[in-house]
Amino acid sequence: MGTPVIEFRNYYWKYSLMNDWALADINLTIHRGEFVCITGPNESGKTTLAMSMNALIPHNYQGVMRGEVLIFGEDSRKLHPSQVSRRVGLVFSDPESQFLTMSVEEEIAFGPENLGLDIDEISRRILWALKLTKLSEDLLDKPPYELSGGQKQRVAIAAILAMKPEVIILDEPTSMLDPLGKAEVLEVLKRLREELNSTIIVIEHRLEDIAPLATRFILLNKGRIVKDADPREFFDDIDFLLANHVNPPEFMVVLNELRRGGLYSGRVPLRFDEGLEVIRRLLSHD
Repeated sequence: MGTPVIEFRNYYWKYSLMNDWALADINLTIHRGEFVCITGPNESGKTTLAMSMNALIPHNYQGVMRGEVLIFGEDSRKLHPSQVSRRVGLVFSDPESQFLTMSVEEEIAFGPENLGLDIDEISRRILWALKLTKLSEDLLDKPPYELSGGQKQRVAIAAILAMKPEVIILDEPTSMLDPLGKAEVLEVLKRLREELNSTIIVIEHRLEDIAPLATRFILLNKGRIVKDADPREFFDDIDFLLANHVNPPEFMVVLNELRRGGLYSGRVPLRFDEGLEVIRRLLSHD
């Protein structure tokens, strides 16, 4: 395991005017270099957990907090979100909600400028972030609002990358995208993992594309962690996932039914192509 970067210790959070805890009894450590997928049904606390990781909670939201969150060893209550954003970047599902400027270049430059970097370093970071997210330099003068869904999301990611944070959190990064846009964003995630060994935390309920990428899966339900495991162990109990309102990839559900009926005894593959090949082999033996 790498060095801890974010730690939750007996953490509880309840929004003002709400009766129930949004998060309860959270004990969790994220280590440097991990690719973590946080999943769960709607209203299970996923976004609240993400905002607690970069100090937006408790500073930008009113509520009651118990326990503690340590970000690089420091209590989040003593850190300002602007400090944390230099080391922990958060990309929301709707990229337009994060856009602050009228051109792609200004958007990507915004973070580095606020870090006080010189013009040459800002230019280098813009080009580096463009290359990593496979965005064309031809887009630099365009308003980010006029781009395709996939391009908007990649600009939002590039704007975070230009600050070179040590942790990158993406909240439902493909939820508003068509298949092409989703493929573009997933390609960026692959590159971040393979080329930079970044600490990546993805909140996602559609798991078919994340399953082969993540090194760890965390399942939230009703504000509590009900499962925390590596991918093999996480997807080995499909019935448990379904009972907790998580929809595993369809091929996993099919193989689980075959295993339940005694027609398959192996482990559930993580990749779609591997699962399809197993199903074809089983059908060819009928």
